[in-house]
Amino acid sequence: MSTSTESTTDAPPPTAVPAKRIEGRSPGRIAWDRLKRDKIALTGGVVVLLLILAAVFAPVLIALFGHPVDEPHPDQINPDLGLPLGSFGGMSGDFLLGVDPTFGRDVFSRIIYGARISLTVALLSAAFSVVIGVLLGTAAGYFGGWVDSVISKVMDVLLAFPQLLFSIALVSVMPSSLLGVDGSFLRMGILVVVIGGFGWPYIGRIVRGQALSLREREFVDAARSLGAGSVHILLRELLPNLVAPILVYATLIIPTNILSEAALSFLGAGVKPPTPSWGQMLSEATKIYQVDPTYMVVPGLAIFITVLAFNLFGDGLRDALDPKGN
Repeated sequence: MSTSTESTTDAPPPTAVPAKRIEGRSPGRIAWDRLKRDKIALTGGVVVLLLILAAVFAPVLIALFGHPVDEPHPDQINPDLGLPLGSFGGMSGDFLLGVDPTFGRDVFSRIIYGARISLTVALLSAAFSVVIGVLLGTAAGYFGGWVDSVISKVMDVLLAFPQLLFSIALVSVMPSSLLGVDGSFLRMGILVVVIGGFGWPYIGRIVRGQALSLREREFVDAARSLGAGSVHILLRELLPNLVAPILVYATLIIPTNILSEAALSFLGAGVKPPTPSWGQMLSEATKIYQVDPTYMVVPGLAIFITVLAFNLFGDGLRDALDPKGN
């Protein structure tokens, strides 16, 4: 009996399991965790990243897999028909995506350089739209009154204005050189100003609505009661809380800008030949698509994949930053 008692008494006490420390997560970390679980959005983001890298390193890719963008290859063209030799637009190991009709230029090289034009115009015009839309939308939502009335009326006019017709008319009356800029750079600048100038009301309306809601929140009243001025409240209180919707709608406006640039280039209001553009390539393909549709399919797929990738990534980013909106 005593032996049993002694063995029980001498047994070591059970070791306490250390409590797991709870770590806080920032809103950015929470959004990234949500985005990582969305495989479709991540796939779109990877495609977008690859497209940007391809545009940035276009000379390297063309040196490895293509030919100089403006170098003609008449030996690849049927002299009687003016069409590429072989099937599928002249695709071969030497010309991965075939050659264009008439001149025999490498389509792969023109697609890569066309990505430069489309992405540059889309990103710059999106940045232009975001800056103007955020400034005017925040001012309209915060100040209200006549400021809100004037800015809202300007938004309504721009949203009702025919963008394509104005762009074509502007390009037709613009001089060949302006402030030392000419050629394709001048056309790209016009496209950025036109697309961005007509695109800012969309994000401006979103920002205005958010600012109208935020200006009635307690933290704004607290800042105002402590003597903060309007500039401080706009920059330090409202703008940090507008970052999420701004990022989301900036991502979603880029594919719309890509389509706008392609449409303007298709109608002849884009960059000048021989500078390649996806919309310009589609316009050239309308002459032969009934005989050989390959030259239309390739730039069409480039536009489709790019726009789809941006839309998928933008939708996933919106769900990650604003899960309550689902």
